[in-house]
Formats: sequence, C-alpha cells, structure tokens
Amino acid sequence: MFELGPTTSFYVVVLLWAARTIILAFICAFVAWLGIRVLDVLTPHIHQRDSIGKNPLSVGLFTAGFFILVGLVIHGTVTGPVIIGAGLLESLIDARRLGLIAISFVVSLLLGIALFRIIDKLTPKIPFGSIRENPIAVGTYVFGYLVFFGLIMHAALTTPL
Repeated sequence: MFELGPTTSFYVVVLLWAARTIILAFICAFVAWLGIRVLDVLTPHIHQRDSIGKNPLSVGLFTAGFFILVGLVIHGTVTGPVIIGAGLLESLIDARRLGLIAISFVVSLLLGIALFRIIDKLTPKIPFGSIRENPIAVGTYVFGYLVFFGLIMHAALTTPL
C-alpha cells in the first residue's frame, strides 16, 4: 500500500498534488453548476440559465465569476492541508473534506437565499425581482453567486479537520 510521507519522492508528491487539484476542481465545478440549477429552483422569478445567454456581457460576467470560483478552488486545494501518512486514495480524495464541501454547499445556498429574501423584504424601495428584466443584471447576480460560493468552497478546502 502506497503511503504519502517524508520518504516519498518530490515527483510523486507533485503528481499527487496535481491529481488532487484536478479532481477537486472538477468536483467543485460540478457542485457550482448544481448550485446554479438549485438557484433557478429557489428563485423561480429569475431564470438565470435562460437569461445569461441573451447578452454577451452577461455571458462574460458569468464566465468571469466561474474563473474566480475555479481560482479560489485551486488556491484552496493547493494551500489546504494534506493528510501525511495516508494511503494513495485518501491523499487524493479525503472523504471528510468532500463532506465539508457538501455541507458548505447546502448551508451556503440556503443561507444565501434566505438572506437574499430577508434583505429584499427589508429594502422595499430596491426591487430585487427587477433583476429578471435584464440579462446583464442576471449575469451580475450569478457572478456574485459564483464568487460567494467560491469563497465558501475555499474555506471548506483550507479548514483544518
């Protein structure tokens, strides 16, 4: 059984680091995509996926938000703790870390939507629902969500367990 430890060669450590980064980037990108799908359901008056493609600027904002999210995920993966003395699979994919990402996803999404709705009610002169009227506004809204979620995932990836 392969274990990561002080006698592991530099090249093996770099390969494991790269593999771990790639795996977690794909997992987190999938979770972010899932978050946008859930956001569509939780905010039925704003159709994110339908509106974003109607304007190149909104597509650009979405893409920028996605790149920031991926950058935060990669930074979190690279700077996050790694289990030393663990087996190969555990070094690549830590089940506790994946659980923390899943819990962070659910809590941040529900908390974000709840706070969004509370602030909407507390500021009646700022009609949040008007976002749906402009694809650029929707793109900006989703950009903010992607950065918000990227920060949450970054915290989940760097938190020592």
